[in-house]
Amino acid sequence: MIMRFQQAPHLLARADFVALFGRVYEHSPWIAEAMFARGVGPEHESLDILAAAMRAIVEAGGEARQLALLKAHPDLAGKLAVAGDLTAESHGEQAGAGLDRCSPAEFARFQELNRLYTARFGFPFILAVRGKTRGEILAAFEARANNDAAHELRTALDQVHRIAYLRLRDMCG
Repeated sequence: MIMRFQQAPHLLARADFVALFGRVYEHSPWIAEAMFARGVGPEHESLDILAAAMRAIVEAGGEARQLALLKAHPDLAGKLAVAGDLTAESHGEQAGAGLDRCSPAEFARFQELNRLYTARFGFPFILAVRGKTRGEILAAFEARANNDAAHELRTALDQVHRIAYLRLRDMCG
């Protein structure tokens, strides 16, 4: 089944397109801006086609922009979550995985892993948490902390694309 957006992306004005799709990639409206500049046609009403086009923009964006995109993501069960400063999308994703209901021991472990991971890789641990339990998230966190930098950069970008795809799918209604 082909999923289509409720609002046809190609019929939106630039400002409306960026306002709507600029939140798909965390704090990175440059992707929606670049997408609009490249041209949005009727084919972009398809979830898969628009997701692939946005992914291609990120992949062509270069390492500096990719790292900035990764750094725009919040820590899982981190300071922003505690302070209530997550984007609505991130809040919903983390709450849906139960990260807002961590035990004190789980919260402490997340804080320690966040610190170690960011110190090692220079960006936060990123995982599409939808449908995962806290235990599964912690296990993935611990396993990925041992990756080499190049592998982890690729894994983090793939997870960002997964998050973006799920957000776009939600926009299809």
